[in-house]
Amino acid sequence: MQGSVAEPTPRRSARARNRTFAAILGNTAVAGLTTSFLWFALTFWIYLATRNVVATGLIGGGYMLAIAVFNIAFGTIVDRFRKLAVMRASAAFTTVAFIAAGLVYWAAGDQIQSLTSPWLWAFSAIVLLGSVVEILRSVALSTTVTILIDDDRRANANGYVGAVQGLSFIVTSVFSGLSIGYFGMGPTIVFAIATIALTWLHLHTISMPEEVTVAVTDASGTFDIRGAWVAVVAVPGLLALIVFSMFNNFVSGVHIALLDPYGLELFTVQQWGLVFAFGATGFLIGGALIGKFGLGSNPMRTMLLGVIALGFIGMMVAIREVAWITIVCVWLFMLTVPLIEAAEQTVIQRVVPLPQQGRVFGLAGAMEAAAAPLTAFLVAPLAETLVIPWARTTAGADLLRPWLGTGEARGIALIFLVAGLATVGIAIASFFTPVYRRMSETYRSAAESAVVAETD
Repeated sequence: MQGSVAEPTPRRSARARNRTFAAILGNTAVAGLTTSFLWFALTFWIYLATRNVVATGLIGGGYMLAIAVFNIAFGTIVDRFRKLAVMRASAAFTTVAFIAAGLVYWAAGDQIQSLTSPWLWAFSAIVLLGSVVEILRSVALSTTVTILIDDDRRANANGYVGAVQGLSFIVTSVFSGLSIGYFGMGPTIVFAIATIALTWLHLHTISMPEEVTVAVTDASGTFDIRGAWVAVVAVPGLLALIVFSMFNNFVSGVHIALLDPYGLELFTVQQWGLVFAFGATGFLIGGALIGKFGLGSNPMRTMLLGVIALGFIGMMVAIREVAWITIVCVWLFMLTVPLIEAAEQTVIQRVVPLPQQGRVFGLAGAMEAAAAPLTAFLVAPLAETLVIPWARTTAGADLLRPWLGTGEARGIALIFLVAGLATVGIAIASFFTPVYRRMSETYRSAAESAVVAETD
């Protein structure tokens, strides 16, 4: 199956298209940084205002749930409309939403700091909606890579996307707390409004003549789940790839639920924030390395090797309760994650025709976004009520000591070890499945077709 439809004319030189992609990527990076900055700041501010972890849990869970629900709609919209127009509309919506949130904050005054205040929840819901809609731009960005970047350079472009996300994570993890601590929520949201508005205005200075008209598509309605499903099952092995990525996020949910409690056993909260900021440099370097060297001739193989590496890193982080081991493993973990995400995107961009890519990316994103929170909700109670108390008994501690050493967090370490073993085992087994061979062959055939099309 050919990986994409022929791009419409006029098609500029690769250098010109790369400049356009760089401008769009930079714009999307600033927008993503701004929404993440405000979202993290909101979480910190709500906890400081209410001292209630249920409130922050509802906010975080609502955010992930909204991403899972809206991703299907985002993919449908991306397939039905021009990608640059979608990005502009998303930026405009987020700008208006943040302005509305600022007005609510200003009107509520001191009442907004009460957990029972409707002003607090209205403010949070508006910020959530504006932040989630910004993700529409990320879906559009993935299809923009297909339009602007030559087939043999898309893996590199996806690497740069990962590097930009890493940079965003560094800035967000450090500066959201500083902004709330030193300036409060008022100036923080004013900064977010100004920055997101600038990205909206900047998008109007960018043109993309490679997409004069929308590619012919069968997308219809708003939530075209059927169209997404048909596009996925039409490619042999693609559903298995998405399910595998979803499984990988299930395992990631273990770390989402337990890595912070584990880290806070070893570090102060300020130190733990700095550990994550340092770890995020791995995300940046990993994406940059992919941008430089690509993913090899078979991204499926590269992805599975990356997942195996993640499994080993997940085991090593808890092999002993030592600060430097945790720091190194967090950095290595983030160094590897961009490889897996870039591999999945590169495969989809090659084997799925452009008119269906938005819905496929949307469906994949929805499934993967739903996976990690589900695991987190299951693992956290299991760890709290069973594993951690058992590991702190004399019998549990004696049994774990030869394998995982000593320390208060040996129960969490045991869960990390089991999750890592499961990840490594399933990834290795995947190499020997017919699905892996079919998907690799589909990718290779699509690559050959793309070379022939570009030569013609």
